[in-house]
Amino acid sequence: MENQLRRAVESKRNQLINKLINMGIYKKDELHLFQLALSDLEEEYAKAVGGKNSLPQAK
Repeated sequence: MENQLRRAVESKRNQLINKLINMGIYKKDELHLFQLALSDLEEEYAKAVGGKNSLPQAK
């Protein structure tokens, strides 16, 4: 179960990183996207698309 959760979190992180890169966002402050936690990536994505209600839904 733990590995399944870890894979799900990593998958969501990778999806958000790819979406942010496609939007031209590569860093938050001085940190590269791959250095950020999932919550930080979600926050950056929400800012990029214009609001907290715009987070991508899990498929």
